[in-house]
Amino acid sequence: MSIGSDYPHPVTVNGYTCRNCTDVDYAKKHIDPAHPKSGPYDVDAASDPTRKAAFILDGRLSAAQVSSVTQADPNAPGQRLNISA
Repeated sequence: MSIGSDYPHPVTVNGYTCRNCTDVDYAKKHIDPAHPKSGPYDVDAASDPTRKAAFILDGRLSAAQVSSVTQADPNAPGQRLNISA
């Protein structure tokens, strides 16, 4: 008789993918099994060293700043299209 540590197929508990009993225990407590140091409901996610930024701006974009969006004049050429027949 062999005892496996992982499930043959992942299961979902509280929206988290679980691959073993430890993952299921974390998910039942609303802790992400992929990032358990983030705590329940990701309250400590900012201080979790296992989390990385989704993307990092590099090169020319590293100095980019968000600019305010200005509204275009709706009557300017190219802003309206008349499709009446």
